[in-house]
Amino acid sequence: MNQPSMNSTPPSPLAAAQAGLPAYNGKGKVMAVTSGKGGVGKTFFSANLAAALTRRGHKVLVLDADLGLANLDVVLNLYPKITLHDVFTGKATLEDAILKAPGGFSVLLAGSGMVEYSRLTPEVRDDFMKVMQTIVPRYDVVLLDTGAGISDVVLFAVSLATEVLMVATPEPTSLTDAYATIKVLAMQQGRQQVRLVVNQATRPGDGRNITAQLQQVLNRFLSNGPNAQPGQAIKLLHMGDVPSDQSVKDAIMRRQLLLVHAPGCPAALALGQIAGRIEEAVLGHHLA
Repeated sequence: MNQPSMNSTPPSPLAAAQAGLPAYNGKGKVMAVTSGKGGVGKTFFSANLAAALTRRGHKVLVLDADLGLANLDVVLNLYPKITLHDVFTGKATLEDAILKAPGGFSVLLAGSGMVEYSRLTPEVRDDFMKVMQTIVPRYDVVLLDTGAGISDVVLFAVSLATEVLMVATPEPTSLTDAYATIKVLAMQQGRQQVRLVVNQATRPGDGRNITAQLQQVLNRFLSNGPNAQPGQAIKLLHMGDVPSDQSVKDAIMRRQLLLVHAPGCPAALALGQIAGRIEEAVLGHHLA
């Protein structure tokens, strides 16, 4: 069965090409985990992907980039005394805010209900960039667990990543919002590829079919739509499906990583396979 190669060359850091943002020094690969719609399991996926990559020998940090409505701490059952908010305001150092998560990876948690971070002010932008420039060289992988949608804060966080992992479910509302978000990333950020993970899949082949359908719609829009530009294209790369699994719900209620709660369940095995594909396609040059 033919499928797009997952080993296509990723774009250079968009941070260097947009709005004067500098590129990062060091080996770190920055991946934004995002979604068009909330409630698709994006943060749960980010945490378990980090655990799976850590088990494969990578040094990983997850940054909760949903600055106003952070919930990575809830997923990981952590109670941080110091958050990214304290770093931004100078009340704590970055080193004090970085915690070790149950899966062996590091996390940098944001506060929840912070209205001042719901908009991308110059101060938030500058503070975020300073943090990124410090942490990226220290890790093999930095996962940015963004908010959902296309707010200015979300799009800024995504612009700092060399790779985008879009999480969607088979529900029509999720796919509609995923399409809208990918379209914005293609038009505003010049993205040439987005990696797609389908969560809560109910049938084998769901993700591959969904990827093909979204690709067709994007091709029509970018070639024939009112905003079409010659030579503009974006490729969707299907990284795998996470099947609907009762063990996922149980792990969420227990506030545990799925890879810890039920490592042999179908969803955990699928997450491990996706981590392997990401390792091969994105992190291959970091392997010893």
